[in-house]
Amino acid sequence: MPRLPHPAPEALRRDPLPLRGRTALVTGASRRGGIGHAVARRLAAYGASVYLHHHVPHDAALPWGADRPEEVAASVREALGDARATVLEGPGDLTDPEAPAALVATATEALGGHLDILVANHALSGSDGTLDTIDAAMLDAHWAVDTRSVLLLVQAFARQPERPRGGRVTMMTSGQDIAGGMPGEIAYALQKGALASITRSLSTTLAERGITVNTVNPGPVDTDYLTGDAYDAIAAMFPAGRWGMPDDPARLIAWLATDEAGWITGQVIDSEGGFRR
Repeated sequence: MPRLPHPAPEALRRDPLPLRGRTALVTGASRRGGIGHAVARRLAAYGASVYLHHHVPHDAALPWGADRPEEVAASVREALGDARATVLEGPGDLTDPEAPAALVATATEALGGHLDILVANHALSGSDGTLDTIDAAMLDAHWAVDTRSVLLLVQAFARQPERPRGGRVTMMTSGQDIAGGMPGEIAYALQKGALASITRSLSTTLAERGITVNTVNPGPVDTDYLTGDAYDAIAAMFPAGRWGMPDDPARLIAWLATDEAGWITGQVIDSEGGFRR
């Protein structure tokens, strides 16, 4: 097989809008303090049109409370700059097994006929416990949201009838396989572990279609869920002396969506800033 030629010098220079003309669905982009919002802003800043999925009732039931979806979308639009792209938002309860395919269809139609990028960022918070306290209902709830809906989203993404060859899928895991694990969140850790485990199989399945599949572990990220002494104790476990911020993993996820990352697939990538457990 002949060796590929060296890239031309102009091909080595970075395009300031590497996702110009691409379309993306980002799930779990419901709060301006969250990772999904940061990812969407990065994709928009790179030139992509973005559809933001949210499920406000989930956040409204948690201590940090809900955000206004229209304000989340407005913040993402601010990142567009000179890019001629679109930012749209819509709800979706992904506990419904029909919802993932419906969401992909809605986003596809809204963004002009196909999706190039899927970032499955959503997850169920709460409704969890230790091995002694979990029950079947907790396990089923996390399975439905954290794993089943993600796989159904990937399936619907790959089945798009008008999608050009190629695409980018990023899933999210949570460091559950690293030293210490997550003994207080057994249901969540179980389902996030399933996504990490299936990454290679999905990437192999979709390689012939030119779709890359990777999973990102963002490590502890300051999404407004912890304060006080516990917050300071976690910060001290980072060499930089600070928590990860939402834009830290967002930079990696946005890069994985570009052509530069076309040779990266089947990987579970830690973006933890050297976090010392």
